[in-house]
Amino acid sequence: MNSEKPTQEDFENWHKDPNNWYLGFLYYNPQDKRLLPPKKIKELGWTVNFANPYSVFILIAILALIPLIHLLK
Repeated sequence: MNSEKPTQEDFENWHKDPNNWYLGFLYYNPQDKRLLPPKKIKELGWTVNFANPYSVFILIAILALIPLIHLLK
């Protein structure tokens, strides 16, 4: 694996590659180490890179907080 930092061109190519998007909206790219890459439509914000275990952990933690906050009301 290439140890060089990915270029902006790499990020753009990964983003455009349909093989990195499951069901058209779930991003999974083991080469991309970003926790929150842009969504398929970049203007809509960010998504989770499901190939990165840290980003999946963050997503699970946020989802676990929702019912906890609701219970504390």
